[in-house]
Order: sequence, then structure tokens, then C-alpha cells
Amino acid sequence: MMSEKPLALVLGATGGIGGAVARRLMLKGWRVRALNRRASEAALREPAFDWVKGDAMNADDVLLAAEGASLIVHAVNPPGYRDWDKLVLPMLDNTIAAARKSGARILLPGTVYNYGPDAFPLIAEDSPQLPLTRKGAIRVEMERRLKAASEEGVSVLIVRAGDFFGPGAVNSWFSQGLVAGGRPLRTIKRLSKPGIGHQWAYLPDVAETMVRLVEEGDRLSCFETFHMGGVWDHDGLQMIDAIQRAVEPPLRVSRFPWWALMLASPFVPLLREIREMRYLWQRPVRLSNVKLRAFLGQEPSTPLDTAIRSTLDALGCLPAEQSLAPIKQRLQAGDVAELS
Repeated sequence: MMSEKPLALVLGATGGIGGAVARRLMLKGWRVRALNRRASEAALREPAFDWVKGDAMNADDVLLAAEGASLIVHAVNPPGYRDWDKLVLPMLDNTIAAARKSGARILLPGTVYNYGPDAFPLIAEDSPQLPLTRKGAIRVEMERRLKAASEEGVSVLIVRAGDFFGPGAVNSWFSQGLVAGGRPLRTIKRLSKPGIGHQWAYLPDVAETMVRLVEEGDRLSCFETFHMGGVWDHDGLQMIDAIQRAVEPPLRVSRFPWWALMLASPFVPLLREIREMRYLWQRPVRLSNVKLRAFLGQEPSTPLDTAIRSTLDALGCLPAEQSLAPIKQRLQAGDVAELS
């Protein structure tokens, strides 16, 4: 008799990274349960998941949804950077409580917000976490709580990557900074000065890396952190060049209007939160993947031009004659090359 497929509970399955990990888990033979306040609506968009109505802010909802799960993917975030101080930590506490009861491993997508300039330019897993921003301080506290939970027997895996791009990464620096989605491209915005390196991460690559690590669970300690190398844009121009190669004719490149954010941020909370992240574009910030490569043998990597083209197509940035629509589902589902 065949054993039942393992079950993963995904919090944030309608988001970019949560959805990408959930789809990759299913391709690898997992059952995916997804918690959402509007479960019936979500099921219309992604019918393959087992949708459960509930709220990540409700401890009982998370406990019930986690029953029988061996993995909880904690990929839920308040939308639009709003109310982090009120929502982020209570949601994580609910996940920890559910993992403690179910025996599930927690998988957390990490961020570079945890680090200040003292850790730059090359950040290892043991680099000091001395953040400059409020969101960074919250992310550090999240990892502190996870570490404390691991000392009480809860298994934790944190995978940290650069700025996301790819199908599904709609609220990202790529889709709201470099380019404007929803129509064929006319211009590209340059976010940093030439010569300032920046790190990116293609969502299907991140999802594949996370799932490979989860499937090596017997080799993982109770608390593990890994950094991805992703796509290293060494001079801030490589992503722009890749976008140029994906479209015709060549596009105009202009500077991102940071000055406008500065003027508007006192009146628009979202812009104030975005402005806080500018320091990550003012100097090179790179994650070291030495530990990850030693553990997995290699880091999954999709060729940059393929990744950029599928991203632009998903955002509606390619003209009809250049669209990848006939093969879009295959690319989006994670039928990717060996990843970044």
C-alpha cells in the first residue's frame, strides 16, 4: 500500500512566493492546503489547492488548517506594507503554535531587510542583523522567535533571497520600479546609480530551492538558514540589458524618481515605507550562497534571458507578437531549467 502524500499548509498562497512554493510542492508530489479569508474566490484562480477558509490572524484557524501537515509555509504578509507592527508578529506566533502542535517544519522566506550597512557588501548566514528600518526590526524579531521555538523542538527553515521577479511577483521592485506592468514597455527605470550592484531572485528558482531543501529534511538541523545567490547584477545595468534584449525596439532608460517619493512620502504611508528601503539601492548588497551550494551541490538557476522574458510576458509588458502565451503555463508552473 502506497503511503499518503505529505501535506503542506501554505499561508499566503495567493502571493508571489507562497503561490510559487505551493505549485512546486504539488509538482514534487505534495498535497497543498491553503488558508485564505476568501477561500472560494481563491479556489477559482487556483483549483488544484485544497482551500480552507480562515485568517492567519486567528490562532484557531491556523491550528485547524495545520492538522496533519508536515510543513507550514509562512509566506503571508500584510498587503501594501501596511500595519506590519500590528499584524506580522501575531501571524507568526499563530504559525509557531500550529507547528508546535502538528510537528510541522516552518518554512519562512527571509529578507535582506534584517541587515544594515555594517553587513554589506557580502552577507552570510551568520552576519549580524542590525537593521535600519522598522520593517527590518520586525523581521529580526520574527527570526528571533523562530530560533527560540526551534530550541523547544519546532523545526525551522529560513531561505533568504534578493528582490523577487518572475510570474506572480506583481508587488515587487521589478514590476513597480524597473518596469510598469499591464502594457507594452516604453521605458525602463534605473533604480540605482551605474556601478552599484544589486541582487535579484527569480521566483520559480526560489521555490525550487526551498522545496529541495525541505526534501532534505533529514539532513537539516532544527534551525537552518540558507542564502541564495540568485541573479547578481554587478553594476546595476545587467537586468536593464536583459530587458532590452527581450523587447524591440530598444527602450529609453530613465532614472527612478526617488525625489518624488521623498516629496510625497510624508502624506502617503506606502511611499514612506518604500522610501525606507532606498538604502538597499545606494550600495552593493549581495547574499553569499556558499553554504547553500555546499549543501545542495548547486543552486537551481534559470537562464536570465528566459526568466526576464517569462516575467515580462506575465506582466503584460510584451506586444502580442512577442508574447509567450502558448508556453506561459509551462514556464509558470515551474517547468524551469536548473535554477539561480
